[in-house]
Amino acid sequence: MEEITKYFEHPLAKNLLFSFAIVLVVLIVSNLIKRILPRYVKDTNSRYRVRKFISYISYFLIIILLLSIYSTKLSGLTVFLGIAGAGVAFALQEIITSIAGFVAISTSNFYHVGDRIQLGGIIGDVVDIGILRTSLMQVGDWVNGDLYNGKMVLISNSFIFKDPVYNYSGEFPFLWDEVRIPIRIESDVDYALTTFLKILNEVQGEYAKEAKTHWQKMTERLMIEDAKVEPMVTMTFDENWTTFTLRFVVDYKMRRSTKHLIFYKVLDAVKKSEGKLSIATSSMEITNVR
Repeated sequence: MEEITKYFEHPLAKNLLFSFAIVLVVLIVSNLIKRILPRYVKDTNSRYRVRKFISYISYFLIIILLLSIYSTKLSGLTVFLGIAGAGVAFALQEIITSIAGFVAISTSNFYHVGDRIQLGGIIGDVVDIGILRTSLMQVGDWVNGDLYNGKMVLISNSFIFKDPVYNYSGEFPFLWDEVRIPIRIESDVDYALTTFLKILNEVQGEYAKEAKTHWQKMTERLMIEDAKVEPMVTMTFDENWTTFTLRFVVDYKMRRSTKHLIFYKVLDAVKKSEGKLSIATSSMEITNVR
């Protein structure tokens, strides 16, 4: 017992105990604040940001307090740290790059929580941005369309310096999409153009007005052309059939359901056209002539 008592009377042991107590108290207080936070912050996005802010503040306080405790001991470590720094930087270059990526993400407009992005070849919605990794709820892969497949993917923040970052919901939270409808050559072309444009306006007309407002704001800030966001129908033809391309803007999370609605209305219009419209297929017609 005397040896144990002497050990705890040593300045180093006291500093270690004091350091442990400080870390424990800061972590307990930060966790308590996070637990009671939902009572006062109802918005999910705001609650996430506040929780992250509390975590960073607690880590910062721990570092500052530990440095203040051991400040008198650090002067003799300067030479050692200088020699070891190069080796540590080389060994931890991926981690250092990831931290730099976190700083770049936090201070720029690469992406934010809730955005749908493609990072490191993975497409998904950003659910968390950590110091080292970004967490994505993946869409696609074995699931057709822009739907969740249930996989949570962690991607190193260093990828923002290596690969392009595609943001589907950043400055302009809409996408252009197209539907191609093959129509038989003998169909009424004018009737098809009018009908398909009417369908697009019914489905996405109001949405295009909202997209127009967003696009005008972008043209005021960026060197970009005043693109056409209203629904548009164009056509091409060859020896087989006439192809109508229905172009429209759509919410990045609504591509599949919007296409479903457009196809449904097109098929209904074909049935009601009384022969003016006929869907072309690649099947072969054989006529028996005697």
